[in-house]
Amino acid sequence: MIKSKMLFKLGTSFVALATAVTFSTVSAIAADSRPALEVVTHAGAGGGTDVNSRMMMIRARRELKQDMVVVNKKGGSGAASMNYFMTRPADGNTILTFTVGHAIAMAMGKTKLKIEDIAPIARGTNDPQILMVNCKKSPYKTPESFLAGMKKGDKISFGGTHTGTIDHLTAYLWAKKIGKPMPKYIAFKGGGELATQVVAGSVDVGILNLSEAGAPIEAGDLCPLIILGYDPMGPIPKAKTAKSLGVDLVLSTTRGFVTHAGTDPARVAAMEESITKAMKHSLYQAYLANSGLDNTSPQASAAWGKQIKFMVSEFGPALKEMGLIK
Repeated sequence: MIKSKMLFKLGTSFVALATAVTFSTVSAIAADSRPALEVVTHAGAGGGTDVNSRMMMIRARRELKQDMVVVNKKGGSGAASMNYFMTRPADGNTILTFTVGHAIAMAMGKTKLKIEDIAPIARGTNDPQILMVNCKKSPYKTPESFLAGMKKGDKISFGGTHTGTIDHLTAYLWAKKIGKPMPKYIAFKGGGELATQVVAGSVDVGILNLSEAGAPIEAGDLCPLIILGYDPMGPIPKAKTAKSLGVDLVLSTTRGFVTHAGTDPARVAAMEESITKAMKHSLYQAYLANSGLDNTSPQASAAWGKQIKFMVSEFGPALKEMGLIK
């Protein structure tokens, strides 16, 4: 069972901890001759990506023996942060916190940054997309019955956050993978509003992350059916992965870290080792658990780089087919 109230309290504590620690003076760190390493994010202070970056930094700066500072560059769905990142030298002193939103912005051509311009370091979080229904009102009580309904051609509306987002893409790609046209998609302002509207019956299926829907799942109002991830998830044992149902689709709200291609490979390896070790620390692991995630979220550079390439290559054609880019 998801302890939503406890998670909320812990969540506010992690935000406060991450902010306090990373804004504080780090005179205790025996820094080398390098200047402070910039960690560039597209989120404002206190946002999910900002907090994720700061939680990583708490221990990574100790491992690297180098100060680290967050540089917030908001705007353009991540384009502003990527454009700023491009102005920095490839000296191993800049990290970009790369998210699924950056992959979409890259696929849409909102930035000149290309896949070949970045060197993956490590993935930090991975929150699979989950198709959820109203437990009481939905005719679909199992993953199998929902998939059968889709294949039969049932008129099913999907809800997500905004348009041109990972949620919007999820609705399109899910339908495409089972040979169906784009279903009716209703855009909401945020995950909280979306979860509420699925419970209210305004939309048939909500495209949500586990971290967004803890309370209504716990209350028995929302039933997760299909996980668009590689593995089942302990808190929602009745949900099944799309792959286990024969639908080859894996999509997540994800965050990780990259630096410039052309950076000294030894420096990239040192950053990967330090950040990976930092994310194995109990503090970061507690942050993951608080977010409804587990220790499969952090991944090394090879797997993270493969995921980035998949997202950009998959999203570009899909966005064109959806008429969102020319």
